[in-house]
Amino acid sequence: MSRAAPPLAEGLASLEREGLARRRRVLATAQGSRVVIDGREAINFSSNDYLGLAAHPELRRAAHEAIDRWGTGAGASPLVSGHLGIHEEAERRFAGFVGLPRALLFGSGYAANLGVLTALCDRHAEIFADRLNHACLNDGALLSRATFTRFAHSDLDALAARLEASTAEVRVVATDAVFSMDGDVADVPRLAELCERHDAWLLLDDAHGIGVLGATGRGVLEHFGARSPRIVYMATLGKALGGYGAFVAGGEDLVEWLLQRARTYIFSTALPATSAATALAAMGLLERDASLVSTLQSRIRQFRHLAIAERVPLRDSSTAIQPIPIGDPRRAVAASQRLLERGFFVPAIRPPTVPEGTSRLRVSLSAAHSVADVDALVAALVGVLAS
Repeated sequence: MSRAAPPLAEGLASLEREGLARRRRVLATAQGSRVVIDGREAINFSSNDYLGLAAHPELRRAAHEAIDRWGTGAGASPLVSGHLGIHEEAERRFAGFVGLPRALLFGSGYAANLGVLTALCDRHAEIFADRLNHACLNDGALLSRATFTRFAHSDLDALAARLEASTAEVRVVATDAVFSMDGDVADVPRLAELCERHDAWLLLDDAHGIGVLGATGRGVLEHFGARSPRIVYMATLGKALGGYGAFVAGGEDLVEWLLQRARTYIFSTALPATSAATALAAMGLLERDASLVSTLQSRIRQFRHLAIAERVPLRDSSTAIQPIPIGDPRRAVAASQRLLERGFFVPAIRPPTVPEGTSRLRVSLSAAHSVADVDALVAALVGVLAS
């Protein structure tokens, strides 16, 4: 006799009651500043497409040309026969783009962080993680079997004390460079100094900084002018750079070790050539013209100036991520729905993505937004938050 499946209905009903159930929305258009979502036209303030490159003509053209030359799939893992010439070119180009000796192309930022932490650490290591890190850094730490030590958000005095007390053979400090739900930027210079003092690696997840920070969009390292042999730098291609995949960059020996030992690299089919091609095209755009980055920065300043003047509650963020605290998840969902009815797609972010009691609207700004788009959003926020 077969046994009944474990009961899930009760858990699903609980999520629904608490305002925590998730639903996928269906876009009928390409990603962009304007979309048709669930059959409704809206100005899109939900996307991580910070430079408006996800449907850019140059990236589309590069993808088509890559398919024509390299086909639609790599066919094997990189260490078997899947490492194409365009992958090699993209890795070299990205290393130069961020000013580090070498880079390795991974299937996603999630896979990259899991690969790094499990390759560098085992049960004799200790990983120190900011409390608000992205889930992939936490999951990588847990999978590594290292001692997992978390410190309060941006409390580097607490981190220093924990590093001082550590007796682990290998120490890794792992942190978001730009925190994905708050938009604030980690103090990379001090983190690097602590890691050098305490013989630790510094893993920087710059998923939301690449293409956004720095005068030419090279990310958090350019923003701070930070350099250290301790840095392990991860940046995704699926946000500001408009494509898919991720790079990990650092010293020659570090990247060679990851190539030999990062399981998410070794045991995954290599990305299709289109991912490398669109990464190359995005880097080429930024190398030729940094106006996309300056336009984005202008939209960020405009939004913050108007929102503060209208007493819209904001957190202290100078990046494209502008969270608006709500608190209760049901109220956040209701506010998001009212904005959509007015023609603005701004998602509600709820636990477990953010801590209990901190549900919010998350405004994502893009260089593709016009001045009028931002003006209209702030006016809509004022109306919705007052109701």
